[in-house]
Amino acid sequence: MLAALALALYFAIQGGEYATSDLLELQREEALERAEVARLERVVDSLELTAQAIERDPRTQERVAREAFGMIRKGEFLFRLVPGDSAGR
Repeated sequence: MLAALALALYFAIQGGEYATSDLLELQREEALERAEVARLERVVDSLELTAQAIERDPRTQERVAREAFGMIRKGEFLFRLVPGDSAGR
């Protein structure tokens, strides 16, 4: 009788399709996913601020134009450094 009661108790805790260990694993995975969602929300917020700055801030627009497209103002000179040939010539 005691063995049957112990087996029934074990089955109630660990048996069936979803065991207690499965529940604990799912809770751990949920916490990880929530942390990842929070991280991605911070990334999106940062990208939105950057996009707004590019759309509205003339200094940011100038910086992007200079860095990404090599644009210069009238009267300025652009010097590009080309890496040397690695063959030793």
